Amino acid sequence: MSDIVIKAETLGKRYIIGHQAERGGYTALRDVLMQNARALWNKTKDIAKGKPIIQGDTMEEVWALKDVSFEILRGEAVGIIGRNGAGKSTLLKVLSRITEPTTGRLTIKGRVASLLEVGTGFHQELSGRENIYLNGTILGMTRKEIKRKFDEIVTFAEIEKFLDTPVKRYSSGMYVRLAFAVASHLEPEILVVDEVLAVGDAEFQKRCLGKMSEITSGGRTVLFVSHNLAAVGSLTNRSILLKNGSVALDSVTDDVIIGYLKSADGESSQYVAEKDKYPYISNISLITSDGGRIQRNGQPLVIQIKIKFAEPTPKACFSFQIFNEMGIAVAHCWQYEKGQDIGCESGVYQLTFTIPMVRLNVGNYSLTCHLSEPPGGRVFERLKDVCHFSVEIIEGTTLFGWRRDACTYHEEYTCEAMRIEAVN
Repeated sequence: MSDIVIKAETLGKRYIIGHQAERGGYTALRDVLMQNARALWNKTKDIAKGKPIIQGDTMEEVWALKDVSFEILRGEAVGIIGRNGAGKSTLLKVLSRITEPTTGRLTIKGRVASLLEVGTGFHQELSGRENIYLNGTILGMTRKEIKRKFDEIVTFAEIEKFLDTPVKRYSSGMYVRLAFAVASHLEPEILVVDEVLAVGDAEFQKRCLGKMSEITSGGRTVLFVSHNLAAVGSLTNRSILLKNGSVALDSVTDDVIIGYLKSADGESSQYVAEKDKYPYISNISLITSDGGRIQRNGQPLVIQIKIKFAEPTPKACFSFQIFNEMGIAVAHCWQYEKGQDIGCESGVYQLTFTIPMVRLNVGNYSLTCHLSEPPGGRVFERLKDVCHFSVEIIEGTTLFGWRRDACTYHEEYTCEAMRIEAVN
């Protein structure tokens, strides 16, 4: 229990929104006067009762969050994903104490630094230097702590030349660089980051992800909201999928990303919706020596895939492509060409692809997976941008003969198919 830093119990957030009634093409003066008088009377009643003033003739109750419960441990990096309007930003605002929940209880242990919007907590008329001290004070830091980290913040944000310029003259990229630098360098126990990193360039986003990885390795907690599934996959080991304000899935990041892609329109084939009849991919995982997401060049690459068959299927084949950060396929592995068929009986099958020696350039990669009948048949499922991992060079070794262009593995990999359980 002592390692739990965030505990949400049946959180709910309700908003009341107003709607203006449709007006006809002609409105008499007496109707305008009556509408204004009625609006003024409604506002007066709301003020007297302590209710928020809502503009409009009719009101509607909207639950941005409903019955949200989870626990986050110290040192975890947790991704929060979902479609627009799923409740991600509302949840972060509740966690950051910007807004109070309507129902439920939230317990937070530790200092929280939030980066929810570009320039949150900045004063437009103050310079970058002054805003560093202002924002740091808002986050609960002492002047001595801010001064100790000041040079690191300025260097990370790359605003040395404009340090004494009012931030109202900053570009959106400069704004977000400074905001993230302050929030991440002032040593919060919990760092909450929304999609604002999308404003920065590719190099800055890479440095931000590196900084967040450094924060989690130091025992602090990161909550990361992004539509960039590659970033979520490379940074977090656990993710929460929100749907219509509720927790739809809370599991390891790879499984949550698969669940998100399956729920998104157009990401899967038409057959995946009928899971009682057609096979589907239930899990994809990368097996490394340390259990993480770092793959060492020159060492074996092992990828395990679980496929569930609800009904007997005569033949099915599985293939996947490895894509680099530029979206270029650098490797293609398939199960059918190796002369093995999967399926036949109902149950869960596990495929294990083993590439004895990885020959990929240093960088970040992801998989695109296909489950179908033998070539030319129906496509049961297609998942894009899943199972993210990074490739690094083993220190003290030299590898020769790397191909810098796209490559295809033929006889260099093996595939084993195994039925691991039956369908209940």
